[in-house]
Amino acid sequence: MATISATPKSSLSDEPLKIRVTGLTPSQLMTIQASLTDEKGVLFQARAFYWTDKKGQVDLTRDAAKGGDYSGVQPMGLFLFLKPEKPFSRLMKRDVINSPYEVRLDVFDSLQLVSPSQEQSLASQTVERWYTAPGVQRILVRHGRVRGALFLPAGKGPFPGVIDLFGGVGGLTEFRAGLLASRGFATLALAYFAYEDLPSVLGPIDLEYFEEAAEFLLKHPQVRGPRLGIVAICKGAEIALAMATYLSQIGATVCINGTNAIYGYPLYYRDLCIEPIPYKTECVLITEQGVASFFNLLEDPRAKLHQESVLPVEKARGKILLIVGESDGNYNSKAFATEIMERMKKLGRTHCSLRSYPNAGHLIEPPGSPFCYQSWLPVVARPVLWGGEAQAHAAAQVHSWREIQKFLHLHLGPTQSSSL
Repeated sequence: MATISATPKSSLSDEPLKIRVTGLTPSQLMTIQASLTDEKGVLFQARAFYWTDKKGQVDLTRDAAKGGDYSGVQPMGLFLFLKPEKPFSRLMKRDVINSPYEVRLDVFDSLQLVSPSQEQSLASQTVERWYTAPGVQRILVRHGRVRGALFLPAGKGPFPGVIDLFGGVGGLTEFRAGLLASRGFATLALAYFAYEDLPSVLGPIDLEYFEEAAEFLLKHPQVRGPRLGIVAICKGAEIALAMATYLSQIGATVCINGTNAIYGYPLYYRDLCIEPIPYKTECVLITEQGVASFFNLLEDPRAKLHQESVLPVEKARGKILLIVGESDGNYNSKAFATEIMERMKKLGRTHCSLRSYPNAGHLIEPPGSPFCYQSWLPVVARPVLWGGEAQAHAAAQVHSWREIQKFLHLHLGPTQSSSL
């Protein structure tokens, strides 16, 4: 009798599982399928084809998939390569406290190119994938102008503090903050537009808003100072780099696929105004599928007329880690990161490091997030190209997540890590 075992049955979404199938005949062709329905009712699935060994078993930590949504030895391939049934959907957990994603694993006989009915399943198991560990608290933040959600780790504290920023998606995105809190960081998921009474659209950047958020976090009794970390992506990484440059409260900054200059909208801080490099909206490309590519939207910051818009990152008091997907379809992130590193080298500064991942795309997220090549972006009312190659991108997410945590531990101090 066929059985499928996935352990642990309940885990954080960034943790690996051990998946094993037993009870089949030797050298049997079979299909393993993962199915998940998100909070909007969209079905995501991944399947892979395996031959059983001489004992009629398959062990995903050992055996190579011959085909399907991935190939080769991929212990977490069924999760990393989930694809949406509805085109341009992105798997992004909203309620990170009260419910997990439930992922059903099914075993089917022979090769199944399309999803068979569950009645044909030879064996199944459902696992829970959580975005917060037991004991993590979520506190809605409405403090002065600051809007967001604070995630406090389980335990006594105080804990190192981190501000978590996303980009053009807007609103309040919490899944990465929940995972960071589960790893021992008091994390503020910070909104800055398209949320509650904040501006409805992205516009001029008031750096004092982000300074208020940093002061709020540092004053919390469960947060350990004297300085904070930031983890940010896309436009959020641009803002994070400005925070690292100008705010004394910042000690460790992770910029994922960001820029080295202010683009699109001016940045204000006290008496400072940085005029932006204008977006070249006429250079947006539309693919045959109707997907927008913004890769050519951003002008080269090396042009002489743009030098006042380039951030003087050499002024940063803390350390900076740049995470780059070399096949980013949204930004020329590798070029921006290279400019930062060359500027630092020229000025004799050594507080910036780079992790660059060949064939990875724009949305480098924790390992629980499946590869997303393109997805719908509400602020532009059309799908956007993120780029990357699936297997390389998945590997980049696993590696970079470890690097991010090591970097924050090193420069903010140790944590009390949590798990399920």
